[in-house]
Amino acid sequence: MSEEKKEVTKVKAKKKAVAVRERKAIQAFREKLEKKAKKSKVTRFWINAAWCLILLVWVAAVLYASQYVIAWLLVSVFHITESGMNNNVIQAVFTAIAYVVAVTVTIFVPWFVVKNKTTREELGIRGLPTWSDLLLAPIGFIVFMFVSTILLALMQKFLPGINWEQAQDVGFNNLISQSDFMLTFIMLVVVAPVAEEVIFRGWLYGKLRSKIPAIPAIILVSILFGIVHGQWNVGVTVFVMSIVMCTIREITGTIWGGILVHIIKNGIAFYLLYVNPMMIQ
Repeated sequence: MSEEKKEVTKVKAKKKAVAVRERKAIQAFREKLEKKAKKSKVTRFWINAAWCLILLVWVAAVLYASQYVIAWLLVSVFHITESGMNNNVIQAVFTAIAYVVAVTVTIFVPWFVVKNKTTREELGIRGLPTWSDLLLAPIGFIVFMFVSTILLALMQKFLPGINWEQAQDVGFNNLISQSDFMLTFIMLVVVAPVAEEVIFRGWLYGKLRSKIPAIPAIILVSILFGIVHGQWNVGVTVFVMSIVMCTIREITGTIWGGILVHIIKNGIAFYLLYVNPMMIQ
């Protein structure tokens, strides 16, 4: 072999060696990136999980604390006795103040303390109700009633030790005067649906949805919504209702449809509890 051919062969060998080293370096760099990405995904998962837990605990704590603090103020500061707390006017005032405090604290304390601002899009209150909201609300209510009835029947069959007929104590009793009925109607059918939708399907769902996909956000909101109602039969029912209302929120981007579903449900409950209780006896 001539010197020229040997030189050409050496050059080719060097180029080949360089190419092999480059491929190995690229492969090593790619593997390093993949490991970092995998580690980053795991880190993001746990960060998002912690974020979700903080949001859920925050909402639950605010709801319970607002009720206890307002009740304590009424008893300790304004000297309202336990019998006075059973007065429907006092109960209406207590309910209204508790909801206003809960909504205000839930939204604005994180805003001013940790600079976690809340937009109207996150709350789902942009614009006015649309025809889609008006159409989806009755459809959603029918779906909710159908699914919750089946689920309750199954739960009664497989968990017979639980009192599935337990009446829900909404705080209003012995409605006699027209003002009693009017106050109770306003609190249960108007104030409660609006306030609870702003907190759960509005603020909580909006914050969760900014970090996690729709399905886990819907499930988390609905589980907490069931838990805060405090009893199994009501909890199962409102869990299903929350899934429906969160789904409507996901479709429309607003809470108007959920508010309408909530109003329909509470309106029927008001009628059955106070206007025509014989229908459920």
